[in-house]
Amino acid sequence: MNNGRARSSPADAPAGVGTLAGAAGHGAHDHAGASGRGAQVLWRRRLRHDIRHELGTIIMLASAVVVADDVGDTSRARIDQLLGETRWLDHLLRRLDEDDTGYGGADRPPPAPERIRVDDLTAEVVTGMRLATPHEVCFTGGEAWAHMDPVALWRAVRNVLDNACRVAEGRVNVGVEADRGWVVIQVDDDGPGFGAGPGRGTARPGLASLGLGIVHDLISGYGGSLEIRTCEMGGARVRMLLPAAPPPESVVRADSHADDWRPHP
Repeated sequence: MNNGRARSSPADAPAGVGTLAGAAGHGAHDHAGASGRGAQVLWRRRLRHDIRHELGTIIMLASAVVVADDVGDTSRARIDQLLGETRWLDHLLRRLDEDDTGYGGADRPPPAPERIRVDDLTAEVVTGMRLATPHEVCFTGGEAWAHMDPVALWRAVRNVLDNACRVAEGRVNVGVEADRGWVVIQVDDDGPGFGAGPGRGTARPGLASLGLGIVHDLISGYGGSLEIRTCEMGGARVRMLLPAAPPPESVVRADSHADDWRPHP
């Protein structure tokens, strides 16, 4: 930047006045901008530190309750699901940390894929949603494997299911199957469907569009695609297609012990 200023013609400004003042002002502006960005990054890190601290407190409290003698099986299952949700939230916070350190930004490739049981992960998301919605959420699925980042897949399935439960009248069907080299995650709802006119259901197009945009970006980074149709119940049918992966050798040999697809801290 200073070299650029030095090449300015003396006719543009008196030598030693306008040129130097402009360079000083520009440098001060750059310094202020850099300081502002640094302060923003520091603020975000401190905020995430406090959020993670609170998450740790929730995890400790829930872990103590889940093993208590005076807790019934139904409540214990709900608390265990709560623990699972907090773990996923912690993984999202870690992705923000990676973004601030230069990894995982918009111009960076997606995280490396892992071989995961798509049906198991989807079933976990469904279980959590059943506790958070009054609607009936049904799940059917067969063994299906794909190479993808587990956090990205969790976000994709969660966004689609959130949209479906938000607009459904009373029922959402979720299915996972392997079909001709693809793993298909299908979510049907009995809501008004996409493009419905005013007065039908409680659809919020802005939220739906944002969620589906997130889903498209997440799965397309791993060779997947997104389809939107109308289902037999009259609502929307959202299909997420991922390239299928072969099961681990341990599953092929023993058919009992699958690789752990869960993300680890």
